Amino acid sequence: MKETIIEKVKQAGIVGAGGAGFPTHVKVNAKVDTVLVNGASCEPLLMSDPYLLEQEIDTVIKGLKAVLDATGATEGIICLKGKHAKAMEVVANAVKNDSDPRIKMFELEDFYPAGDEHVLVNEVMGRTVPEAGLPLNVGAVVSNVESLYNIALAMEDKPVTHRYLTVTGEIRNPMVVKVPVGSQVSEVLDFAGGSLIPGYRVVDGGPMMGRVLDTTDRPVTKTTSGLIVLSENHNVVAGKIRDPRVIRRISTTVCCQCSQCTDMCPRNLLGHNLHPHKLMRSYASDMVPVEARKEALLCSECGICEKFACPMGISPREVNAQIKRELAAEGIRPQSTGQEPVNNPFKATRHVPTKRLMQRLDVAQYDTHPPFSRTEFVPSHVTLLLGQHIGAPAMPVVAEGDSVTAGDLVAEIPEKALGARIHASITGVVTKVTKDAVTIKHQ
Repeated sequence: MKETIIEKVKQAGIVGAGGAGFPTHVKVNAKVDTVLVNGASCEPLLMSDPYLLEQEIDTVIKGLKAVLDATGATEGIICLKGKHAKAMEVVANAVKNDSDPRIKMFELEDFYPAGDEHVLVNEVMGRTVPEAGLPLNVGAVVSNVESLYNIALAMEDKPVTHRYLTVTGEIRNPMVVKVPVGSQVSEVLDFAGGSLIPGYRVVDGGPMMGRVLDTTDRPVTKTTSGLIVLSENHNVVAGKIRDPRVIRRISTTVCCQCSQCTDMCPRNLLGHNLHPHKLMRSYASDMVPVEARKEALLCSECGICEKFACPMGISPREVNAQIKRELAAEGIRPQSTGQEPVNNPFKATRHVPTKRLMQRLDVAQYDTHPPFSRTEFVPSHVTLLLGQHIGAPAMPVVAEGDSVTAGDLVAEIPEKALGARIHASITGVVTKVTKDAVTIKHQ
């Protein structure tokens, strides 16, 4: 049974829907005792996971049971925040009425980043993932709500063709909407009524870890969780588009070494050897040994240091990211100690409340729990990126002029490589194939 489940997940092209897009068939090919369903809806404003828990709980649980069977886990715990009252009620009833004793639920506190894998494991299981380690190291697999929804569909031989995402911010009709993978961001925004302001920018993802798109002529991918429309001078946007060279110059001259970034760092609070304030100091010098700079590899880039902790308004997160890129270019990768760290005794008192974070970000006014769009979104065309996941880009198996039906395979995993398959998300004709993408237009 395990091999069948893993193969179906692989065939369906499922990747982590709540993170960087790690191929799910690799993740579930493990032996653990616990599967955690990450329904924390960690990033402010993003609501697709609570929606799926409210409306598709039976399907999500079906996917969870498949992962339990594949991993041999004895517990499958659906984790979500108590503030999502409707979702909590639906999940509680589903767990109560399900005859499978493995299915349970856990109510999370409303803090950021409760959905970080390392933080979630610690909150729910009381275990701490080693530095540079994975939940697997402490007997757990963490899966996003939408990933489990897709796994349930995969059990019926249905591949990933659509994505649920939140459209919010300065938009006429905020909504949660289901769109074909590869839909143009500009068309999704138009479907939501268009921007309420001129000169806007769009954040792909959440306000903390999302990226600002340089243009709306970009496709939605399997990992696109939200589109947030904000003014071009909004503080969420401004911090993300500032020139990295300027950030480095400001950070290395203004940092007062108060250590608040370290005191509030979620990974440091778990006991990981990560000290952002020291890395800020090291970045100002070319004399710091590589070993000292390796701490940056432990950073999850959650953004608390720059968006909440730093009194000077500078960016330890960006400095850490730059150091990580430099180390990667030198071929230096994170190495796990394999040892379970000792948590900071102040960990529980240093959680960042999501409400306070949204006020600091100036996005609280958009926290409206937008409704799901009952009107189907139909794009004019889709552009399916071949590298929308961790690992090697998929290889096209179609050519220009080919007719395809939604669900047909259009790109395969390269032989002996880590990757994910890509499927047509609409029925139409392949109009363009490049080394980066396959474009399909409706017939």
